[in-house]
Amino acid sequence: MANRFLVFVILLFTLSGCKKSKFDSEYHTLQHDGEKRSYLLHVPNSYDGAETSLIIALHGGTGSAKNIEEQSGLPTLSDTEGFILCSPNGLKKSWNAGGCCGWAERKNADDVGFISKLIDHLLAEYSIDPNRVYITGMSNGGMMSYRLACELSDKVAAIAPVAGTMVFDCNPSNAVSVLHFHSYEDDNVPFEGGVGDGISDHYNAPVDSVINFWAEELSCQADSVMSSTDFDLWMFTACNDSSEVQLYVTNDGGHSWPGGVAPRKKADDPSAVIDANALMWEFFKQHPKQ
Repeated sequence: MANRFLVFVILLFTLSGCKKSKFDSEYHTLQHDGEKRSYLLHVPNSYDGAETSLIIALHGGTGSAKNIEEQSGLPTLSDTEGFILCSPNGLKKSWNAGGCCGWAERKNADDVGFISKLIDHLLAEYSIDPNRVYITGMSNGGMMSYRLACELSDKVAAIAPVAGTMVFDCNPSNAVSVLHFHSYEDDNVPFEGGVGDGISDHYNAPVDSVINFWAEELSCQADSVMSSTDFDLWMFTACNDSSEVQLYVTNDGGHSWPGGVAPRKKADDPSAVIDANALMWEFFKQHPKQ
């Protein structure tokens, strides 16, 4: 009887250590700066050890790794395209993006160090091309992606922030391509800047000023604007080290993931006119680190 109970306890702990998300992504932990940090890792069934890309997806404030997976649907694209997807959890559901947000910013959490260590760990564990490490994120996670582009420009090839902005001074040492998604109807992180109606109650830099900063930082030589009834697209090309800067701004969507799903009741409906996942994956494929 005692042996049977022991087997039951071992089985219970084994199963609890193998929790998965609805997309069969597995939970893992990594010790950093005195904290046990956690993340979801989605390795597509097609992965056979051949070199592939890594996308790190950062949830928004009050969100989670599970939340960004479900909101974006990126695990499905991972299965189709074969890249590895990692969705980390911020401390107290927040990221220290510099000037925002929540607990992580107030306590000056070393999120840059955590993501840097996470990238190194995944590069050691899987056959990932170190020149094809990409970051995306929603809201506070999008802000964090900008900070990582600035402070980990030696490791990050390109970023694709969604419904965020840059909230600190940036001085990248290497070229990082930028693809930004926003909505004119976003009241949480207003396109024109200022304090939004979100719980963080902080100042947001105007999105176009952030895009202009990157275009200047990367010494882009050409720019163009394509406008339609559904969205506007700014493109800055002929930039340093074959980098590029793009900005999609939709006339629908609000504070949401274009082409995704609303993360909760009363959240803004996602834009129906563009698919952020498809656009960012094509952008990422075209912009490895040089």
